[in-house]
Amino acid sequence: MPTVTIIGSYRFYFYSSGANKPPHIHVKRERFTAKFWLNPIRLQKSKGFSDSDLIKIQKLVEEN
Repeated sequence: MPTVTIIGSYRFYFYSSGANKPPHIHVKRERFTAKFWLNPIRLQKSKGFSDSDLIKIQKLVEEN
C-alpha cells in the first residue's frame, strides 16, 4: 500500500492492485478508514470517522 502523503494524523494511500476501479484514494487514522473517489471527489465509504472528520478529510483531498 504505497503512501501518497501524510497530513497530520491522516495517511493517504492507494492499493497498487486497484487498477480496475475509478481513480480513488484511501485514508487511514488509527483504525479508522475512508475511501474517496477522485473524479468527482466524493466519499465512497467510511468506517469509524465522524462526519466532521470526513468533511476535513475531503477538503484535504481537494487541496492535495
